[in-house]
Amino acid sequence: MNPIRIAKSWINYRRTVAELGGLSNHALNDIGITRYDIRNIASRSFR
Repeated sequence: MNPIRIAKSWINYRRTVAELGGLSNHALNDIGITRYDIRNIASRSFR
């Protein structure tokens, strides 16, 4: 992977963590995830 692609992937990871982390527990429950799942889900965008 080239450095630019790594940087873009990292930005997407952080954005996903921030957006999902900003949701209420009720909203997370509505979409079927927990706070514990957030980093795992965001890591998929880092690959």
